[in-house]
This record gives sequence, C-alpha cells and structure tokens, in this order.
Amino acid sequence: MAQNKKAATKESPAKALIEYVELFVFAVVFVILLMTFCFRLCEVDGDSMNQTLTNKQKLVISNLFYKPETGDIVVLHMTESDVDFYNKPLVKRVIATAGQYVRIDYVAGQVFVSDDESFTADELLDESAYIYLDKGYWNERAYGEESEVFAVPEGHIFVMGDNRNGSADSRSPHIGPVPESAILGRAVMRLAPLTFFGR
Repeated sequence: MAQNKKAATKESPAKALIEYVELFVFAVVFVILLMTFCFRLCEVDGDSMNQTLTNKQKLVISNLFYKPETGDIVVLHMTESDVDFYNKPLVKRVIATAGQYVRIDYVAGQVFVSDDESFTADELLDESAYIYLDKGYWNERAYGEESEVFAVPEGHIFVMGDNRNGSADSRSPHIGPVPESAILGRAVMRLAPLTFFGR
C-alpha cells in the first residue's frame, strides 16, 4: 500500500508536466489557426498614411466576415499593377465602395462620394480627423488640376492614403480602383511600437 502511494507521488509531477505540455501545444495550435484564418500581422511600409499611421508601425488586420466600408483602413495586396513596386501589401483608407462615384475638388480640398454622377453638399466626406496635407493643399492644385471624378466598378473599392501628397493610390492609373479580392483585411489594432498600441 505504501509502495502504491510512493508510485502515485512519483507519477504526479510527470503527469502534471505532460498536461502542461499538452496545454501549451494546444494554445500554440490555437494561436496559429487564429492568426491564419482570423487575424494577420502587417507592417506599415512608407509614409502614405501619415499622420494616422507611420512607417514601420505593426498592425493586426482581420478579414473575418469583412465587407468594405468608407473610412476603413485596409491592407491590400496588389498583383496586377504595371509597376512592380505597387504589387506588394499597401495600407490605404477606403474612400468609396462598389458602384459609387468619387469627386475630388483639388482647389477646395474636398472629397465627395455619391451613388450617382451628381454630387450634392451632403455627400461631402468629413476627413478632418485624418487627412494630412504637408503643404496645406493638394499637389494637383499646383499642377493645374481643378477636380476629377472616378467611377468605382462592381467588386472594387476606391482607396487613398491619408497623406494625400505622398500616396500612390486609386488616383493613379497604375493602381486605380482596387479589386475587393486584393483586400488582405481591415486594420483593427496597432501592435507596435507600444507607445501607439491600441485601436
């Protein structure tokens, strides 16, 4: 009887260790599955999203049940641009979705999004919380462009960087409206640096 108790005492630490190892393996597998199918890590590359996001910041993105909406920050992976530099993950803001029209007034510094080709005052986007103009105005104004209108085809989105004078985006013929299939996910959290951690 005493021998059985001693054997049980000896087996207990080993059994506990095996249980901890099993729990650890399960947790690792769970995290891998979560990061594969629900969330991904991404790094901001460049200054096109200044001042909202800056170069080298780490993001957590998700495409679980995701449907693009105006104002979302998304990570795209272009594959069809005629410029190889753009065929990589890009971080941009969704301005308009499939079937909508975008009018950019470079002189007034305003962006309108409409469901048809007419634009009214109530369709003006309020971008005051995120737009960044390093010179105080859009570059296009200096080049003589007064305004442009873009149509967003079905299955596509229109995106721009918050740093409007330093972003290659849907305004460029090398990118244009982006297929929804190119969306890797919506940015849900800044992970690093820790001083910027949060939604």
